[in-house]
Order: sequence, then C-alpha cells, then structure tokens
Amino acid sequence: MEVPKILVSDSVSESALNILKESGVDYEYKPDIDASSLLQTISNYDALVVRSRTKVTKEVLEKGSNLRVIGRAGVGLDNIDVLVAKERNIKVVNTPEALTNAVAEFTIALMLDLARKIAFADHSIRQGRWIKNVLTGSELKGKIYGTIGIGRIGARVAELAHAFGMKIMANDVIPVPATLIEKLQLKVSSQDEIFAKADYVDLHIPLTPETTYLVNYEKLCRMKSTAFIINTSRGKVVSERDLIRALNEDRIAGAALDVFESEPLTQSELQKKDKVVLTPHIAGQTEEAQSEAGRLIVELVLDNLK
Repeated sequence: MEVPKILVSDSVSESALNILKESGVDYEYKPDIDASSLLQTISNYDALVVRSRTKVTKEVLEKGSNLRVIGRAGVGLDNIDVLVAKERNIKVVNTPEALTNAVAEFTIALMLDLARKIAFADHSIRQGRWIKNVLTGSELKGKIYGTIGIGRIGARVAELAHAFGMKIMANDVIPVPATLIEKLQLKVSSQDEIFAKADYVDLHIPLTPETTYLVNYEKLCRMKSTAFIINTSRGKVVSERDLIRALNEDRIAGAALDVFESEPLTQSELQKKDKVVLTPHIAGQTEEAQSEAGRLIVELVLDNLK
C-alpha cells in the first residue's frame, strides 16, 4: 500500500511533527510556502494541514487531485472553501476544543485591560508621562457580561466572568443548556437586549453571511456610552468603519480587537484611538493551546487517511 503524503503548510508544534514522524507517513513541513508554490505542488499530497495563514481556495482544491483530508489546527474554517471540498469529497477537520481556554483567558485579559486602562497606562509611562489622575478605572465585579455566542469559548469566558462576580447575559442560535443557565445564573437574552444592557459585549461566533458585519453602527448606538465591545472571533463580524464612527461620537467607551477585517492591520484610524486595545490575532497563541491543536489535528488527519 502506498504511503500517504502530507503537507503541513503552516507552523505547528514540535509535538505534532513528532507524531507525524513516528507514524511513518511521508510528510513535508513548509510553514512559509506561498500561494503560487502551493498551487504548483498540492497535487502531490493526500492531506494538507493548515492554520489560518494558508488560504485553501477553490483553485487549490481543484489542483489538489489527490487530496483526501484537510486539517485546520484551530477553530475557524473561513480560510478553506468548505463547499468545494465537500463537492470533491475531501474531508475537512478542525480542533475547536484545543484553543478554548486560551481564547477565554485572553478575552478576560482584554476585559481587564479595558476596565483598568493597562495598555494605555504602560504606553503613557514609557512616553515619560505620569497621568495617574486620569487613569481611574472600573471593576468587573457587578458589571454585566453579554456574550453573542455561548459555545465552548463563550461558555468558558462566561464561567470566568461569573467568578469575577459579573452578571451573565447570553444569546445563541441554539438553545443554551439548562445546566449552564443554573450554574452561572445566566439570563438568555436577545441580541438587542445584550447590546442595550451589557457593560461588555463579547463576540464568539463564526463568520457566515448572517454574521458578517453583525456589529454595525445601529447596534453600536444601542450600547451604553460606558460599554465596551470585544472581538476575538473573526474580523468581519464587526464593521471597523462603523466602530470608528461610534468611537468618534463617544457612542461607546471603547473596544478590544484581536481580529480585523484585513490582516495584518495597517494604516487604520483604529491605531490612533486611545480607547481601543489592539492585538495581532493572538488569542489562541499559548504554548499549551498550540501544542494541543497541533497534536489533535495531525491525529485527526492520520485517522481519516486510514
């Protein structure tokens, strides 16, 4: 029987590569491969392992005449043309569970930063400014945390927020488990109610035609002027143009974004806003999460190749 050939086109953990090595498959590790080279060589492989950098387009899938499995180390599949993969009978697998705690803890960190102005305080003191008198923050205790989407990550953030003494509101397209409602004293709410009442509106939803620009000027205007919006899901869930307008008009108190409409973020008015915390898509980037994501995805790919 011919040995399967696997291309790993994005960076994965050493433990993931060791699993491939020990499995006896023929694999190549090319974490910096460009789109042109990928198109030229993809027909050589039975499986492809990616993260978010590699774009698995219709053209890539059509050129990948031998592809049987695509593994995405992480959650989102918006860099893969899933419909074309399905048409070509190519199995697509991912590892949403691997990044849950990392993203949840990072979301709490962003909330704390917004509440206490930590990044702004650090920046000001490096500039030689001692502005203690204007850096009075607020506490999370007693505030309302509202999540749009309460799957694995949203539920974990809600659990951590509850431990801080926050009140929890949640909205999802699927029923929220009764056990979670009881455990967190959670209030299942409409999106409109969350935008109107929450002190922190947090987004944990996939990018779909329905969620694209879900957060627009109208929604932002419904928020309290003291409220914050947080996005660690997908950039195009939030209209950056509308967010900038809302910030300019002091419609909301601030925002924290780990994801953007176009990445990397360059030449955006968001970069000039003191009320905004910006990070380069790193919510899931912990040693533990990346090791687990890499391990799980190569095991899934190997299982599916069998």
